[in-house]
Amino acid sequence: MAIVVVVLLNATIGFVQESRAEAALDALRQMTVTTATVRRDGRLVRLDAEELVPGDVVVLAAGDRVPADGRLFASSSLEVQESVLTGEALAVAKSADAAVGAEVPLADRVTAVYMNTAVTRGRGEMLVTDTGMAGETGRIADLLHKAQPGPTPLQRQIDALSRTLAWVSGVVIVVVFVLGLVRGQDFGDLFVSAVSLAVAAIPEGLPAVVAFTLAMGTGRMAQRGAIVKRLASVETLGSTSQICTDKTGTLTLNQMTARELLLAGRRFTVSGEGYSVDGRIRTTDGSPVPATMDDALTAMALCSDAVIRDGQVVGDPTEGALVVLAEKAGIDVARLRQERPRRLEIPFDSAYKFMATFHDWTDDTGREVIRCFVKGAPDVLADRADRYLGGETILPFDQEARQRYEQANSALAGRGMRVLALGAEDFPAEDFQAPADPKKLLDRVVLLALVAIVDPPRPEARTAIAECRDAGVRVRMITGDHAITAGAIAGELGIPGQAITGAELDRIDDDALPGQLDEVGVVARVSPEHKIRIVRALQAHGDVVAMTGDGVNDAPALRRADIGVAMGVTGTEVTKEASTMVLTDDNFATIVSAVREGRGI
Repeated sequence: MAIVVVVLLNATIGFVQESRAEAALDALRQMTVTTATVRRDGRLVRLDAEELVPGDVVVLAAGDRVPADGRLFASSSLEVQESVLTGEALAVAKSADAAVGAEVPLADRVTAVYMNTAVTRGRGEMLVTDTGMAGETGRIADLLHKAQPGPTPLQRQIDALSRTLAWVSGVVIVVVFVLGLVRGQDFGDLFVSAVSLAVAAIPEGLPAVVAFTLAMGTGRMAQRGAIVKRLASVETLGSTSQICTDKTGTLTLNQMTARELLLAGRRFTVSGEGYSVDGRIRTTDGSPVPATMDDALTAMALCSDAVIRDGQVVGDPTEGALVVLAEKAGIDVARLRQERPRRLEIPFDSAYKFMATFHDWTDDTGREVIRCFVKGAPDVLADRADRYLGGETILPFDQEARQRYEQANSALAGRGMRVLALGAEDFPAEDFQAPADPKKLLDRVVLLALVAIVDPPRPEARTAIAECRDAGVRVRMITGDHAITAGAIAGELGIPGQAITGAELDRIDDDALPGQLDEVGVVARVSPEHKIRIVRALQAHGDVVAMTGDGVNDAPALRRADIGVAMGVTGTEVTKEASTMVLTDDNFATIVSAVREGRGI
């Protein structure tokens, strides 16, 4: 009876675990419940997304969730948050007029939009091309269904032990039985003895001891911020030899931060992390900060819409970095905006790549003017500039100055930073009239500064990666970001190896991939298929693989890996259901603590 009860309990636990796996697909199905504004029969109607068919025309506006995959044929200042598919936090500028190659990664397809992504700015119209299982989300659901996890190392070891014990006990029973018959013992007595010997040889208490040990481990891990959903996975953590981790939010803070400022031919560094105003601007040559920096800082405060509340940004993350930088320099941004309201505004648009605001001002001579502050892409502002701020004076933006400017911009971008340019221009107040197209006013501006912005690494991530290296665990970064940016962050964190893209990964055949991955530390611009392929290649090499993720695109790889680690704060419900462990703090260092705990168990 005791053996029967143990078998029933084990079967019940197994059934519950298997039924949980279907919850990931259920969560994915729940995400598809949305509505859309559609042009049908010459009028706009509101329909459930499930009623859409290829060929429908859908109208998109800020705040909408994209109801299907489609191709844009009209757009205005359209930006879409695609983190559920790419894992990257920054919204992507979309344009119906852009030229896109046939084989570009999903994150670079600026003329297409995808189901379950969110429109954060602007408006547009799309032609539905794929719905349901034919779209990107459907393709991920299919991968999720196919990517079934294999047995854990502990399960494989216990299976091997069980087979060995069964074989040994079988041989012993046969030998004892035969010897008993030879000695003339009673058959019934021999049968009872043989059965008793078989029961004694099988450690019925082992499952209970293992379950108790693993349960104790899950409790300790939960206290450290790692919630393990499958008991057998606790020991797997201790066997982990490869960790494939996402970048944004796991290795980095997911908070854009201004790191450097180039102004008047000089370089300044900025201390502090994230959206905290603790920090300051420091010179690199020991000389005092010039008074002309105030113009650039004022431009950051006024030519942006972001607001910082309780250490979090409300609005565009890049603008949030500029606002924080102005606050670090002592500017009260909220009060300045109240005192200097906008008289005119040119909102940002991906077509012309800049934003401008106009304010009533008094120049250095006491004359009343309309001052325009502008921020945007460095190459765009360079084309509109004829002067620049040099020291305490304004100088002509000649060929030599233009060359220095381009070199500085390239150097910052080459280090994986996002670079913004700031400019200004004054117009006489007495006869100022806003034209129908205010952009025509900005055919000549004064370049003020270049600002380099980056999503900084978590302070504890570098130490955690070093601990992994010392413990024989290899860490790789798998990200949807650009290779240059990812490579720069990897170098800062101490992740060795070259950076390649998903397109380069496609050119490596399956047989050669496990060997070539030894030289790779970063794989950028990846798709869900790339992540699964990397996991399989490492497993084929004999490694036990942990994979982290937060977006829907990560779910298939998380299920296929030996340990799937989901982010508890930023992760989608689909990812959490597909994973075997959830981090309550989205911190890479927590994974390392969990691996240490798993080794102890």
